[in-house]
Amino acid sequence: MLGGLWGIISTIIVGLILGVLGRLFAPGDQKIPIWLTIVVGIVAAFIGNWLAGVFGVRDTAGIDWIRHIFQIVAAVVGVIAASAIYAKVKGGNRTTA
Repeated sequence: MLGGLWGIISTIIVGLILGVLGRLFAPGDQKIPIWLTIVVGIVAAFIGNWLAGVFGVRDTAGIDWIRHIFQIVAAVVGVIAASAIYAKVKGGNRTTA
C-alpha cells in the first residue's frame, strides 16, 4: 500500500483523472476550477469504492471495471453538483446543454 508522499501524489492523480472524466461525461459547460475538479474526483473515488463494496464487487479477478464505473458515475454527479454550487457561490450563471 502506498503511503506518505507517494500516497498523496497518487490520490491527487487519481482525483484529477476521475474529475476530468466526470467533466467529460457531464452535460453542459462546467465552470469550475481545476482544484475543484480534483477534489470532486478524489471524493468520487471514495464513493465509488464504497458503492462497489456495498454491491460486493470491490475486489474481483483482474481489472475492477464495475468499481471504476461506479467511480466515474460518482464523478459525473459530483461535477454537476459542484458546478451548480460553485455558480451559486460565485454568483454566476451555470450554462447547461
